Amino acid sequence: MKLVYPVVLYPSGVPGGYTVLCPDMPGLVTEGRDLPEALDMAVDAASGWVLGELEEGRRAPHATNIADVKPEEPGGIVTLISLDMDAYAEKYGKKSVRKNVTIPAWLDTFGEREGINYSQVLREGLEHRYNDLQNA
Repeated sequence: MKLVYPVVLYPSGVPGGYTVLCPDMPGLVTEGRDLPEALDMAVDAASGWVLGELEEGRRAPHATNIADVKPEEPGGIVTLISLDMDAYAEKYGKKSVRKNVTIPAWLDTFGEREGINYSQVLREGLEHRYNDLQNA
């Protein structure tokens, strides 16, 4: 699942450094020694924030339109960050749950014959449905 959020970068006390805030994620603050590091840190922090929400059963926050985000201080820069939640969750996600499902016998025969990973198919299907509902 790919997500895009606006962030605001402010010059920090370190020469060339930036502090980053994400208006859609209360309490999210990070920083970097320069612009590339600040943006990398923002992606990492925001991905962790969203993963925590998802693992607690909550939805990812709706992204504010970038045109509606205004810096609160002079020198603030508004930009977008892109989150690859699948890659982040695969690397850092901790919570998995076991689900038992009932399917028709013929479908089980097909799945076994084709070597289908049921967990992967269920996860992909649920992620697709989740994305559809998020974008509705």
